[in-house]
Amino acid sequence: MALREDVFDGLAGDPRRFPSQYLYDARGAFLFEKICTTPEYYPTRTEIAILRRHLPEIADLVGPGALVIEPGSGSGQKTQHLLEALAEPAGYAPIDISCEQLELFANDLRAAYPTLEVLPVCADFTGDYEAPHCSSPARRRMIFFPGSTIGNFGPDEAITVLRGLADHLDDRGCALIGVDLKKDASILEPAYDDAQGYSREFALNILVRLNRELDATFRTDRFGYEAPYNASLGRIEMALVSRAGQTVLIDGEPVHFDHDERVVTEYSYKYDLREFAELCARAGLELVVSWTDPDRLFGVVYLERAGA
Repeated sequence: MALREDVFDGLAGDPRRFPSQYLYDARGAFLFEKICTTPEYYPTRTEIAILRRHLPEIADLVGPGALVIEPGSGSGQKTQHLLEALAEPAGYAPIDISCEQLELFANDLRAAYPTLEVLPVCADFTGDYEAPHCSSPARRRMIFFPGSTIGNFGPDEAITVLRGLADHLDDRGCALIGVDLKKDASILEPAYDDAQGYSREFALNILVRLNRELDATFRTDRFGYEAPYNASLGRIEMALVSRAGQTVLIDGEPVHFDHDERVVTEYSYKYDLREFAELCARAGLELVVSWTDPDRLFGVVYLERAGA
């Protein structure tokens, strides 16, 4: 079972980690949507504002007849803004690891856009999957990757992910990517540890999932949560913290956690636009234009395949 193997591999590492892709079961996806509505979590509302302001320009750049491929689509809150702005999109392919949420979202889109071909793919977008083709040929393929999801990967991993996404593009392919920008810890840290506690509950949910799917014996009340900003590495470091020395069974195997031991659940890397453009260039994508909000909290970048 991939879950078991990934969990034990993560806990054998240094630092120890819970594999972040397993945060997004149905409950995890619901909790993440709650995080996005909190007053502290600026990325969602800021990115939506940037998209609304610049969608006519984006639509002109993309042109008509595009197949839009969205890795990690989630609830697709930003997708509808894009689809409404584009001229006669050939189709839309959401890709998400949470199959239940994906199917609900796809059905909602089909109801809202009866003439749009919706082609959902239940998969981990960082792995191998087949991007679908429209029944009518698309004039170009477009990757839509909002939400600064790329920040969940270290720079080297991010290049690999971006190359993987670029592999699904045709020669005229393009990409629209959201990227969170570097800023003061006083803004960043509350965004990942909100006062309502959704961030903490989201991180702890992986323990609930392991109890359910691997017969683990985690007690969520014996783990805390923290999300400090490491300015030298440019990343938020989300982690569960063992509140006591304790031994937990995972699929019958004993695993010990020391008192105050941190187990990473996710990283969220922040960039300036020059750094991010260089990262994309190493993945074969050339930055054409970028947009930010007035406070330069967040950026949206439009890229095309290098040499296209």
